[in-house]
Amino acid sequence: MKKFLVTYHAPADAMEQTMNATPEQQAEGMKAWMDWAQRAGSHLVEMGSPLMGGQKIGSDGASAQSGSNVSGYSILQAENMDEAKSLLQGHPHTNGWSKDASIEVHEAMEIPGM
Repeated sequence: MKKFLVTYHAPADAMEQTMNATPEQQAEGMKAWMDWAQRAGSHLVEMGSPLMGGQKIGSDGASAQSGSNVSGYSILQAENMDEAKSLLQGHPHTNGWSKDASIEVHEAMEIPGM
């Protein structure tokens, strides 16, 4: 099985809405995530977590606020990219939360000799 890094992307206003949601709204959102996690089953290696406050660090060591809208991550394992993508169908991040939300999935390459 191969590993895949899933990154979730959302605009800042969608993240602010989530942070300001009522406890009931947050519980409803988490239920959708838990339902997805159950469907993914053993393919879900790590649920991950929300991310915020990203910093971009340049080759000169200088840092600045990241221009990326990465809002979280998960790690999946699957036979190939097609299977990984199929595990993300109907995912709550892109299923009605924000029209500007998206998901990226990247295969984690093995490092020779490690």
